[in-house]
Amino acid sequence: MNKIEIRKLRFHYSAGEEILSDISLDFDARSTAIIGQNGAGKTTFVKLLKGLLQPVSGDVLIDGINTRDMTVAGLARHVGLVFQNPNDQIFKNKVLDEVMFGPSNIGQSPDEARASALAALQMVGLADKQAENPYDLSLSERKLISIASIVAMHTDIIIFDEPTIAQDHAGKERIKAIIRELAKQGKLVLTIIHDMDFVAETFERTLVFAEGKVLLDGPTREVYGLPGILKQSHLEPPHITQLYNRIGCQGAVLTVEEFIAARRAGTGRPPVSA
Repeated sequence: MNKIEIRKLRFHYSAGEEILSDISLDFDARSTAIIGQNGAGKTTFVKLLKGLLQPVSGDVLIDGINTRDMTVAGLARHVGLVFQNPNDQIFKNKVLDEVMFGPSNIGQSPDEARASALAALQMVGLADKQAENPYDLSLSERKLISIASIVAMHTDIIIFDEPTIAQDHAGKERIKAIIRELAKQGKLVLTIIHDMDFVAETFERTLVFAEGKVLLDGPTREVYGLPGILKQSHLEPPHITQLYNRIGCQGAVLTVEEFIAARRAGTGRPPVSA
């Protein structure tokens, strides 16, 4: 069964100013990035998935249940959202208490919530910070705390809003590993993001939103192999793909390693795999 089903979704805040128009999509377990310029409808779309907004028409089904029939609190058991700015999410004065809050609120016992929180902190590399005040830590670490607080809830679907903001290279690598581990566990991981390089290195599927519609939907390599259509959405392929094309090679390499392998092979083409 698809984890999310979208059927003829439409949404506007004011009549005549449509934000999303007639969107139909299915989401399976593939990690998926949603890209597009500001104003393309990405954030509104995620709010509809989370139940923070209701469609003007059409349906959003989460694990087979229509969001119209669920409360926001009920949806919290299915969909977790990691905020773009961790300062908008964190409010406790102890890391462990912050990460336990979500699990406790969806019915985990105190012992279960503590175990879930400790496991999540271990995943994000902050197990040794559990007794500290989040605001004594760096912005990068607070981002990881906000991720842990959602991971600890064990939702089937986890949405990241701009996960690479405030992260250096090491931070991005850790978040990339977290996303891959969650996907390996069978979670559906979604992100709305402007970091094209991170998308190329991390996500299996990419959706391009433009003017409230889905302009492109496919394996990430295929999407980044269509620079002309990306340009219509005022987007560019990852830097490594651009370099690859500038030296006369066709298609889309997604990582530096692929670039090197393709050049050594002398084929001028990226790997066949998606």
